Amino acid sequence: MNTQEQFAITVSREIGSGGHTIAMKLAQKLGVQLYDKELIRELEKRFDLTPSTIEALKGEKKHWMADFIHRVVPAPTPAAFVGSTRLYGKEYVNQPTTDEIFMAEQDIVRSLVEDDSCVIAGRSGFFVLREFPNKLDIFITAPLEYRIARVMEKQSLSRHQAEDVIERVDRMRENYIRRYTGRSRYDARNYHLCLNVGDMSEDEAVEVIMAYIKRG
Repeated sequence: MNTQEQFAITVSREIGSGGHTIAMKLAQKLGVQLYDKELIRELEKRFDLTPSTIEALKGEKKHWMADFIHRVVPAPTPAAFVGSTRLYGKEYVNQPTTDEIFMAEQDIVRSLVEDDSCVIAGRSGFFVLREFPNKLDIFITAPLEYRIARVMEKQSLSRHQAEDVIERVDRMRENYIRRYTGRSRYDARNYHLCLNVGDMSEDEAVEVIMAYIKRG
């Protein structure tokens, strides 16, 4: 990757690995923008869903939106689709699918890298930007005990709660990646650099990445 030209760095990471903070520090070091939750906020605006709802539901199964609607909105009666309530019926039918959300994420990510150099945390960036010519794909991992301890501290959880969070988020993210990329997020062939940060600080991890970038 040539930092003298417009570039993109994607950072995929395991929850509790500190990957988001590493991505943030890396962006600061390179003097470029970090994009992550901004993408989800854009989805929120498009589909009137909260970021937490999208993140929690999109990895569970392909037709999560139908189940979501039935949980939070009573099934409409025939009368709901006629007269003054016709619009309600149209909105009910046209709720976004998981496919539409993934397509929206792709559009957002690709539009971001067209504007300027940046670091993108998550969002299937390694796959979405696979055609981008000047790119570095990174995966941040850490030992399970390290991840548990970090989640316990960051979210003020018990060990059991932290283990549940890690298991759930790992499963959700893997399901989502496999569905839309046909790959496992744990496959090292997706990335230029895989980094186990269990025995280093976030700043040290950034220095390792910078050394990798500068080597060429």
